[in-house]
Amino acid sequence: MSYFYSIFGFVLREIYQAVNNYGLSLIIFTFIARLLMFPMSVSQQKGTAKTQRMQTKIRKIQAQFAGDQKKIQEETQNLYAREGHSPMSSGCLPLLLQLPIIYGLIGVIYKPLTYVLQIPDIDVEALTSAAPDLLEIAKNTSRTIQLVVIENIEKFSGVVSAETISKIQNFDFSFLGFQLGQIPSMSHINRLWAIPIASAVSSLASSLFMFFKQRQTSPEMAKNPAMGCMTFGMPLFSLYFTFQFPIGIGIYWTASNLFAFLQTVLLNFTHNPKRMLAKILVEETIQRRSREDNLKRAAQLKNK
Repeated sequence: MSYFYSIFGFVLREIYQAVNNYGLSLIIFTFIARLLMFPMSVSQQKGTAKTQRMQTKIRKIQAQFAGDQKKIQEETQNLYAREGHSPMSSGCLPLLLQLPIIYGLIGVIYKPLTYVLQIPDIDVEALTSAAPDLLEIAKNTSRTIQLVVIENIEKFSGVVSAETISKIQNFDFSFLGFQLGQIPSMSHINRLWAIPIASAVSSLASSLFMFFKQRQTSPEMAKNPAMGCMTFGMPLFSLYFTFQFPIGIGIYWTASNLFAFLQTVLLNFTHNPKRMLAKILVEETIQRRSREDNLKRAAQLKNK
Protein backbone atom coordinates (compact mmCIF):
# COMPACT_ATOMS: atom_id res chain seq x y z
CA MET A 1 0.00 0.00 0.00
CA SER A 2 3.04 2.30 0.23
CA TYR A 3 2.50 3.67 -3.30
CA PHE A 4 -1.14 4.43 -2.44
CA TYR A 5 -0.09 6.14 0.79
CA SER A 6 2.49 8.20 -1.10
CA ILE A 7 -0.20 9.70 -3.33
CA PHE A 8 -2.27 10.86 -0.35
CA GLY A 9 0.89 12.00 1.41
CA PHE A 10 1.80 14.16 -1.59
CA VAL A 11 -1.64 15.81 -1.68
CA LEU A 12 -1.68 16.48 2.07
CA ARG A 13 1.90 17.73 2.00
CA GLU A 14 1.03 20.29 -0.66
CA ILE A 15 -1.97 21.49 1.34
CA TYR A 16 0.06 21.50 4.58
CA GLN A 17 2.73 23.72 3.03
CA ALA A 18 0.01 26.26 2.27
CA VAL A 19 -1.75 26.26 5.68
CA ASN A 20 0.97 24.91 8.03
CA ASN A 21 -1.48 22.85 10.09
CA TYR A 22 -2.06 19.17 9.50
CA GLY A 23 -5.58 19.07 10.96
CA LEU A 24 -6.69 21.95 8.76
CA SER A 25 -5.01 20.19 5.83
CA LEU A 26 -7.20 17.16 6.48
CA ILE A 27 -10.36 19.28 6.43
CA ILE A 28 -9.35 21.00 3.18
CA PHE A 29 -8.50 17.60 1.72
CA THR A 30 -11.97 16.36 2.76
CA PHE A 31 -13.60 19.37 1.09
CA ILE A 32 -11.72 18.70 -2.14
CA ALA A 33 -12.67 15.00 -2.03
CA ARG A 34 -16.32 15.94 -1.55
CA LEU A 35 -16.17 18.37 -4.47
CA LEU A 36 -14.79 15.61 -6.68
CA MET A 37 -17.64 13.34 -5.60
CA PHE A 38 -20.30 16.03 -6.17
CA PRO A 39 -21.25 14.79 -9.69
CA MET A 40 -21.83 11.36 -8.17
CA SER A 41 -24.05 12.92 -5.50
CA VAL A 42 -26.10 14.55 -8.26
CA SER A 43 -26.34 11.18 -9.99
CA GLN A 44 -27.38 9.63 -6.67
CA GLN A 45 -30.15 12.25 -6.31
CA LYS A 46 -31.36 11.44 -9.81
CA GLY A 47 -31.22 7.75 -9.00
CA THR A 48 -33.37 8.32 -5.92
CA ALA A 49 -35.95 10.16 -8.01
CA LYS A 50 -35.87 7.36 -10.58
CA THR A 51 -36.39 4.78 -7.83
CA GLN A 52 -39.39 6.74 -6.55
CA ARG A 53 -40.81 6.87 -10.07
CA MET A 54 -40.52 3.11 -10.40
CA GLN A 55 -42.39 2.34 -7.17
CA THR A 56 -45.74 2.40 -9.00
CA LYS A 57 -44.51 -0.17 -11.52
CA ILE A 58 -43.00 -2.31 -8.75
CA ARG A 59 -46.31 -2.28 -6.86
CA LYS A 60 -48.08 -3.50 -10.01
CA ILE A 61 -45.59 -6.37 -10.27
CA GLN A 62 -46.13 -7.23 -6.61
CA ALA A 63 -49.89 -7.23 -7.08
CA GLN A 64 -49.74 -9.25 -10.30
CA PHE A 65 -47.48 -11.97 -8.85
CA ALA A 66 -48.63 -11.84 -5.23
CA GLY A 67 -47.38 -14.86 -3.31
CA ASP A 68 -44.63 -15.71 -5.82
CA GLN A 69 -41.60 -13.94 -4.38
CA LYS A 70 -39.21 -15.47 -6.90
CA LYS A 71 -41.28 -14.17 -9.82
CA ILE A 72 -41.57 -10.74 -8.19
CA GLN A 73 -37.78 -10.52 -7.83
CA GLU A 74 -37.28 -11.70 -11.40
CA GLU A 75 -39.74 -9.20 -12.87
CA THR A 76 -38.35 -6.39 -10.69
CA GLN A 77 -34.83 -7.10 -11.97
CA ASN A 78 -36.17 -7.14 -15.53
CA LEU A 79 -37.81 -3.78 -14.88
CA TYR A 80 -34.52 -2.32 -13.63
CA ALA A 81 -32.77 -3.70 -16.72
CA ARG A 82 -35.34 -2.20 -19.11
CA GLU A 83 -35.17 1.17 -17.35
CA GLY A 84 -31.36 1.09 -17.24
CA HIS A 85 -31.45 1.77 -13.53
CA SER A 86 -29.56 0.27 -10.60
CA PRO A 87 -30.70 0.76 -6.99
CA MET A 88 -27.01 0.88 -6.04
CA SER A 89 -26.77 4.29 -7.74
CA SER A 90 -28.96 5.74 -5.00
CA GLY A 91 -27.67 3.61 -2.16
CA CYS A 92 -24.31 2.32 -0.97
CA LEU A 93 -22.02 3.19 -3.89
CA PRO A 94 -21.00 6.69 -2.68
CA LEU A 95 -20.26 5.22 0.75
CA LEU A 96 -18.13 2.45 -0.76
CA LEU A 97 -16.10 5.02 -2.67
CA GLN A 98 -15.05 6.50 0.68
CA LEU A 99 -13.15 3.32 1.53
CA PRO A 100 -10.13 3.98 -0.74
CA ILE A 101 -9.82 7.45 0.79
CA ILE A 102 -9.95 6.00 4.30
CA TYR A 103 -7.31 3.40 3.42
CA GLY A 104 -5.06 6.08 1.97
CA LEU A 105 -5.43 8.34 5.00
CA ILE A 106 -4.77 5.54 7.50
CA GLY A 107 -1.21 5.14 6.29
CA VAL A 108 -0.62 8.89 6.18
CA ILE A 109 -2.00 9.41 9.71
CA TYR A 110 -0.01 6.53 11.18
CA LYS A 111 3.20 7.52 9.39
CA PRO A 112 3.28 11.29 8.81
CA LEU A 113 7.08 11.39 9.03
CA THR A 114 7.35 8.98 6.13
CA TYR A 115 4.56 10.13 3.81
CA VAL A 116 4.11 13.84 4.59
CA LEU A 117 7.47 15.12 5.81
CA GLN A 118 9.26 12.54 3.60
CA ILE A 119 11.83 11.72 6.24
CA PRO A 120 14.03 8.96 4.74
CA ASP A 121 13.22 5.45 5.96
CA ILE A 122 16.74 5.08 7.35
CA ASP A 123 16.19 8.11 9.61
CA VAL A 124 12.75 6.93 10.72
CA GLU A 125 14.24 3.54 11.53
CA ALA A 126 17.08 5.21 13.45
CA LEU A 127 14.61 7.27 15.50
CA THR A 128 12.42 4.31 16.44
CA SER A 129 15.42 2.04 17.10
CA ALA A 130 17.07 4.63 19.35
CA ALA A 131 14.23 4.26 21.85
CA PRO A 132 13.06 0.62 22.16
CA ASP A 133 10.45 1.70 24.69
CA LEU A 134 8.56 3.75 22.06
CA LEU A 135 6.27 0.84 21.28
CA GLU A 136 5.38 0.46 24.94
CA ILE A 137 4.87 4.20 25.36
CA ALA A 138 2.62 4.27 22.30
CA LYS A 139 0.60 1.33 23.61
CA ASN A 140 0.16 2.72 27.12
CA THR A 141 -0.73 6.25 25.99
CA SER A 142 -2.90 5.30 22.96
CA ARG A 143 -0.56 7.04 20.56
CA THR A 144 0.93 6.02 17.24
CA ILE A 145 4.69 5.38 17.34
CA GLN A 146 5.50 8.26 15.02
CA LEU A 147 3.43 10.62 17.19
CA VAL A 148 5.56 9.60 20.19
CA VAL A 149 8.65 10.44 18.14
CA ILE A 150 7.19 13.84 17.17
CA GLU A 151 6.29 14.66 20.78
CA ASN A 152 9.75 13.65 22.07
CA ILE A 153 11.91 14.70 19.15
CA GLU A 154 14.16 16.89 21.32
CA LYS A 155 15.41 13.69 22.99
CA PHE A 156 16.77 12.35 19.72
CA SER A 157 19.47 14.96 19.15
CA GLY A 158 22.43 13.30 17.46
CA VAL A 159 20.43 10.31 16.22
CA VAL A 160 19.59 12.05 12.96
CA SER A 161 20.73 15.31 11.37
CA ALA A 162 19.90 18.66 12.96
CA GLU A 163 17.98 19.54 9.80
CA THR A 164 15.71 16.50 10.23
CA ILE A 165 15.24 17.28 13.93
CA SER A 166 14.25 20.86 13.08
CA LYS A 167 11.87 19.70 10.34
CA ILE A 168 10.05 17.42 12.77
CA GLN A 169 9.98 20.04 15.54
CA ASN A 170 8.28 22.50 13.19
CA PHE A 171 5.67 19.97 12.09
CA ASP A 172 2.22 20.82 13.50
CA PHE A 173 0.53 17.44 13.77
CA SER A 174 -2.46 18.77 15.70
CA PHE A 175 -5.90 20.33 15.43
CA LEU A 176 -7.78 22.29 18.11
CA GLY A 177 -5.36 20.99 20.72
CA PHE A 178 -5.72 17.34 19.67
CA GLN A 179 -2.67 15.41 18.50
CA LEU A 180 -3.88 13.60 15.40
CA GLY A 181 -2.00 10.41 16.23
CA GLN A 182 -3.88 9.87 19.49
CA ILE A 183 -6.33 6.97 19.55
CA PRO A 184 -9.53 7.32 21.63
CA SER A 185 -10.29 4.46 23.99
CA MET A 186 -13.81 3.20 24.60
CA SER A 187 -12.80 2.11 28.10
CA HIS A 188 -11.37 5.45 29.25
CA ILE A 189 -13.55 8.55 29.06
CA ASN A 190 -11.51 11.63 28.17
CA ARG A 191 -11.61 14.61 25.86
CA LEU A 192 -10.69 12.42 22.86
CA TRP A 193 -14.27 11.14 23.00
CA ALA A 194 -15.30 14.49 21.48
CA ILE A 195 -14.18 13.33 18.04
CA PRO A 196 -16.19 10.05 17.85
CA ILE A 197 -19.22 11.85 19.35
CA ALA A 198 -18.90 14.66 16.79
CA SER A 199 -18.67 12.03 14.06
CA ALA A 200 -21.82 10.26 15.27
CA VAL A 201 -23.80 13.51 15.69
CA SER A 202 -22.81 14.82 12.24
CA SER A 203 -23.78 11.47 10.70
CA LEU A 204 -27.12 11.48 12.56
CA ALA A 205 -27.93 15.01 11.35
CA SER A 206 -27.38 13.98 7.73
CA SER A 207 -29.31 10.71 8.16
CA LEU A 208 -32.31 12.38 9.82
CA PHE A 209 -32.46 15.08 7.16
CA MET A 210 -32.51 12.41 4.45
CA PHE A 211 -35.10 10.36 6.34
CA PHE A 212 -37.57 13.25 6.75
CA LYS A 213 -37.09 14.32 3.14
CA GLN A 214 -37.78 10.75 2.10
CA ARG A 215 -41.01 10.79 4.10
CA GLN A 216 -42.10 13.93 2.26
CA THR A 217 -41.27 12.74 -1.24
CA SER A 218 -41.95 9.02 -0.92
CA PRO A 219 -43.76 7.99 2.28
CA GLU A 220 -43.90 4.32 1.26
CA MET A 221 -40.13 4.07 0.81
CA ALA A 222 -39.62 5.75 4.19
CA LYS A 223 -41.59 2.94 5.82
CA ASN A 224 -39.06 0.41 4.57
CA PRO A 225 -37.20 -1.06 7.59
CA ALA A 226 -33.95 -0.63 5.67
CA MET A 227 -34.41 3.14 5.81
CA GLY A 228 -34.64 3.08 9.60
CA CYS A 229 -31.62 0.79 9.75
CA MET A 230 -29.56 3.21 7.64
CA THR A 231 -30.82 6.27 9.52
CA PHE A 232 -29.68 5.06 12.91
CA GLY A 233 -27.18 2.42 11.86
CA MET A 234 -24.78 4.79 10.13
CA PRO A 235 -24.34 7.11 13.16
CA LEU A 236 -23.62 4.07 15.34
CA PHE A 237 -21.15 2.82 12.75
CA SER A 238 -19.48 6.26 12.69
CA LEU A 239 -19.20 6.21 16.48
CA TYR A 240 -17.65 2.74 16.55
CA PHE A 241 -15.41 3.34 13.53
CA THR A 242 -13.79 6.50 14.90
CA PHE A 243 -12.90 4.73 18.14
CA GLN A 244 -10.76 2.27 16.21
CA PHE A 245 -8.30 4.70 14.59
CA PRO A 246 -6.28 7.83 15.43
CA ILE A 247 -8.43 10.94 15.73
CA GLY A 248 -7.02 12.25 12.46
CA ILE A 249 -9.25 9.67 10.78
CA GLY A 250 -12.12 10.75 13.06
CA ILE A 251 -11.65 14.39 12.04
CA TYR A 252 -11.74 13.41 8.38
CA TRP A 253 -14.88 11.30 8.96
CA THR A 254 -16.60 14.11 10.89
CA ALA A 255 -15.71 16.72 8.27
CA SER A 256 -16.89 14.35 5.54
CA ASN A 257 -20.23 13.90 7.33
CA LEU A 258 -20.66 17.67 7.71
CA PHE A 259 -19.79 18.37 4.08
CA ALA A 260 -22.14 15.55 3.01
CA PHE A 261 -24.93 17.11 5.08
CA LEU A 262 -24.37 20.56 3.54
CA GLN A 263 -24.18 18.96 0.11
CA THR A 264 -27.49 17.17 0.71
CA VAL A 265 -29.17 20.42 1.78
CA LEU A 266 -27.78 22.18 -1.32
CA LEU A 267 -28.89 19.40 -3.64
CA ASN A 268 -32.36 19.52 -2.13
CA PHE A 269 -32.67 23.04 -3.56
CA THR A 270 -30.74 22.64 -6.82
CA HIS A 271 -31.97 19.12 -7.62
CA ASN A 272 -35.20 18.86 -5.66
CA PRO A 273 -36.53 15.27 -5.82
CA LYS A 274 -40.08 16.40 -6.65
CA ARG A 275 -38.89 18.59 -9.54
CA MET A 276 -36.60 15.83 -10.75
CA LEU A 277 -39.46 13.33 -10.56
CA ALA A 278 -41.65 15.69 -12.59
CA LYS A 279 -38.84 16.07 -15.14
CA ILE A 280 -38.50 12.29 -15.41
CA LEU A 281 -42.25 11.98 -16.04
CA VAL A 282 -42.07 14.63 -18.78
CA GLU A 283 -39.08 12.89 -20.40
CA GLU A 284 -40.85 9.53 -20.28
CA THR A 285 -43.97 11.08 -21.85
CA ILE A 286 -41.90 12.61 -24.66
CA GLN A 287 -40.13 9.30 -25.27
CA ARG A 288 -43.42 7.39 -25.31
CA ARG A 289 -45.01 9.80 -27.77
CA SER A 290 -41.91 9.67 -29.93
CA ARG A 291 -42.13 5.87 -30.06
CA GLU A 292 -45.84 6.06 -30.85
CA ASP A 293 -45.20 8.56 -33.68
CA ASN A 294 -42.46 6.34 -35.11
CA LEU A 295 -44.77 3.33 -35.05
CA LYS A 296 -47.52 5.32 -36.79
CA ARG A 297 -45.10 6.50 -39.49
CA ALA A 298 -43.82 2.98 -39.95
CA ALA A 299 -47.41 1.71 -40.27
CA GLN A 300 -48.26 4.42 -42.83
CA LEU A 301 -45.19 3.62 -44.92
CA LYS A 302 -46.07 -0.07 -44.81
CA ASN A 303 -49.63 0.62 -46.00
CA LYS A 304 -48.32 2.65 -48.94
